Amino acid sequence: MKLNTNSNLYTVVYAAVTVVVVAFLLAFVSTALKERSDANVANDTKKQILASLGLRSVADADVQKTWEETIVADLVVGADGEVIQQGKAKDQDGFLIDRSTIKPGATQLPVFVATVDGETKYVLPLNGKGLWGPVWGYLAVNADGKTVYGAYFNHDSETAGLGAEIKAEYFQEQFKGKTLEDAEGNPALTVVKNGKVENPDTQADGISGATLTGNGVAAMLAEGLKLYQPYLHKLNK
Repeated sequence: MKLNTNSNLYTVVYAAVTVVVVAFLLAFVSTALKERSDANVANDTKKQILASLGLRSVADADVQKTWEETIVADLVVGADGEVIQQGKAKDQDGFLIDRSTIKPGATQLPVFVATVDGETKYVLPLNGKGLWGPVWGYLAVNADGKTVYGAYFNHDSETAGLGAEIKAEYFQEQFKGKTLEDAEGNPALTVVKNGKVENPDTQADGISGATLTGNGVAAMLAEGLKLYQPYLHKLNK
């Protein structure tokens, strides 16, 4: 019997078979590449953390080696600032927990302990919202728990040439040496509207035309530092 390729039945069957085949192929490819994809994500995260420590020119092939030489521990701290879990990051491909846990009310917070030029630094992952989507960052703090050693910020979908500039080195470099708290011990590190810096010790100059993204970064810093305060105060002591 000759197949009627012009019939509705043929069209429906053909479409159904095509969808099933394509879905199978996509699932197969996704599964086959998952390990490599996860490794790339972990490698990129490590590269961002290293950037907060001033190591910005690390080639992709050298990230793991530099990570093992720089990061000495991967910690999880509780809401009271006590270390509740510890692992040597250089002995594992992943992380104990990721930045998605960093939100108001969080009881588990990740901290990365690093050694740079013989000095101990603590990297605090941050998580927030920009104008169009998620923003995040890594704040490297000196051993005193009071001052910024370096910073790295990134975004998911901020406007190119405006909010996306939080990823630019010139914006991130201005955080170096700033103080985390005010005289009363409240989180004070923030981003203000472009050209409106009044206290250079705690305020970073925002990006012109990207006030809302700057506000998102400011909120991320305020919320994140409030969560990490108990741990930072223990470092002070």
